[in-house]
Amino acid sequence: MSATAAVPPSAPAPSPPLVTIRGVSKVYERGRERLEVLHHIDLDIPRGDFLALMGPSGSGKSTLLHLIAGLDLPTEGRISIAGHRIDRLSATELARWRAANVGFVFQFYNLLPALSAQKNVELPLLLTRLSAARRRRHAALALDLVGLSDRATHKPNELSGGQQQRVAIARAIVSDPTILVCDEPTGDLDRHSAEEILGLLQRLNRDHAKTMIMVTHDPKAAEFARHVLQLDKGTLVESLEH
Repeated sequence: MSATAAVPPSAPAPSPPLVTIRGVSKVYERGRERLEVLHHIDLDIPRGDFLALMGPSGSGKSTLLHLIAGLDLPTEGRISIAGHRIDRLSATELARWRAANVGFVFQFYNLLPALSAQKNVELPLLLTRLSAARRRRHAALALDLVGLSDRATHKPNELSGGQQQRVAIARAIVSDPTILVCDEPTGDLDRHSAEEILGLLQRLNRDHAKTMIMVTHDPKAAEFARHVLQLDKGTLVESLEH
């Protein structure tokens, strides 16, 4: 009886990227002036990645971030997030998609000064069908995750800049978004507070598998990311791993 050769187990199929960008260009027209900000970008971003977008002013990094976040549409090309072509959505559909899938963290915290930290974090949940009690519970969990449970009743002017940015991050994650987009999240903070915020983002990525895309001009901030992507004059020029 002849021996049968052992068949090695097949390797699991790789997971599809969370973000797929193909042939994306963005052109702004002002009268007769035509400004092409992005030139035929191809990019895959895996689920669970922490990507830093870097480049000089005018390189197109913020434009690319806005396209991924559904704040704008490409002039040409396609953008798929979790298998959904967001470049085909109408303005109303895109707004609905953003509310369900994207958390935003900006350089300036955009907190409502008359509301407590708890109420500021609850704001994205007002667009859902959650009861008031469940909104409070979700907000409390998000504040606990960023280490601010003891500041829930404080208003923004009673918090430091770093604490206000933590509230903004809690607000961004309270609805469990698919992607967290961060536009210069430490640009208004001192170095110590900036490192605390970047460490928090890193832990959310590492421990809670949050997919993050961050625009920054600061090389020290980029060191907290898993990958760094360089843009220059609307073109991808370099990708680095940490």
